[in-house]
Amino acid sequence: MSSQYENVTAQLRAEPRTWLVTGCAGFIGSNLLESLLKLDQNVVGLDNFATGYQRNFDEVQALVTPEQWARFRFIEGDIRDAEACASACAGVDFVLHQAALGSVPRSLKDPVTTNAVNIGGFLNMLVAARDADVKSFVYAASSSTYGDHPALPKIEENIGKPLSPYAVTKYVNELYGDVFARAYGFGSIGLRYFNVFGKRQDPNGAYAAVIPKWIAAMIRGEDVVVNGDGETSRDFCFVENAVQANILAALAQPEGVNQVYNVAVNARTSLNELFAHLADQLGRHGVQYDKQPVYAEFRSGDVRHSQADIDKARNLLGYEPKHDILRGLEVAMPWYTQFLR
Repeated sequence: MSSQYENVTAQLRAEPRTWLVTGCAGFIGSNLLESLLKLDQNVVGLDNFATGYQRNFDEVQALVTPEQWARFRFIEGDIRDAEACASACAGVDFVLHQAALGSVPRSLKDPVTTNAVNIGGFLNMLVAARDADVKSFVYAASSSTYGDHPALPKIEENIGKPLSPYAVTKYVNELYGDVFARAYGFGSIGLRYFNVFGKRQDPNGAYAAVIPKWIAAMIRGEDVVVNGDGETSRDFCFVENAVQANILAALAQPEGVNQVYNVAVNARTSLNELFAHLADQLGRHGVQYDKQPVYAEFRSGDVRHSQADIDKARNLLGYEPKHDILRGLEVAMPWYTQFLR
């Protein structure tokens, strides 16, 4: 029996649509771009290269056919510019809104810019998509919205108080999505990502995610710094699971709209376990790392444990993650060892 995702992708191949991917030069955005082009979809991209890169476009272009690449139209612009948002939404069927300033530490250092992009920019996109009468609006929400709520696994309806400015901005996105449904009849779906990882995730800079940052350090023979005692745990989600969730959400049935969903695998991996997994996987690709991790202070704003209940996404969207952390690392490691050396 074919899965809902197989049914949806077959439907899209038979009847190509036009998609807008904001933040398309970034990590998740470029993976969405690649997957949609491989499905022979028409894609409009919007990005200002604040955290995205031309090299991600170059890599996607090398992975698709010339005919598929010709289906991509790029607009360099900022979601804080309402006119750029309106221009990008014109003639679009589906919006996948990924553009944002991520990172809890970045938001603690510069809450004003994080707010301007993640709330002001989000509102610009909602208005533009509503005015363009797009068929669906899917946006990147965040597991940070659970804040200090202690229960595990995380269930969409039970959230606590935010622990960072970043978490505040992502919660406000959900509130705006709900209000636009009530006030304007404009539906949306929020996807609460849990620690997404995979190819084209930037390992550099102060706000790099833990997996590419640690892999790059290991490849270079540098110290791996663990914030805290290493028993902090996360529900690491391979990027192909996130791509599946976005595409399923865009074509969700009416009962699945105006909802938020966890996007994860419903598993917990501690940072100490992650360190061991990365060292093992790198060893299988000829990179030996014999150092022990260096333990530092806990990081402000971080949640201690995170794990998602994914029943809601499974039941209403047909979401079925195909990659747990080990399978995801197996798939991604050739990319990491090629591009992070």
